[in-house]
Amino acid sequence: MDTTASPRVLVIGLDPRRVPGPWDPEPVVEAIEAGLARFAEHGVGVETCLIGLDGRDDVETVVVNALRAHAWECVTVGGGLRHSDDQVELLEQVVNLIRRHAPDAAIAFNSGPATTYEAAARWIE
Repeated sequence: MDTTASPRVLVIGLDPRRVPGPWDPEPVVEAIEAGLARFAEHGVGVETCLIGLDGRDDVETVVVNALRAHAWECVTVGGGLRHSDDQVELLEQVVNLIRRHAPDAAIAFNSGPATTYEAAARWIE
């Protein structure tokens, strides 16, 4: 998802439709969409980089391509990457890729999809 404003914020997180398990991803999909809509309300451009856990993504390639797409003011890392002990190595990989490929971007962490704009807003002017 992106807004009509120039993108300033990249949101990196898990693609809920590609997280294995016996669960319904649609409430999370809807929460992400609602959280991203807040950027448009504030005239801030946003793009997403959602990573699947189903093994189809080369995580480094997907994340680096997203990081190189623009000069980001802020990169927000979603809670799905941080709240699971099973994803610690993936979180480390993502944070280090941000550090290397978007060194001028602030790094923010949301507490959930609804607070994605607020997390980024702490760091953008």
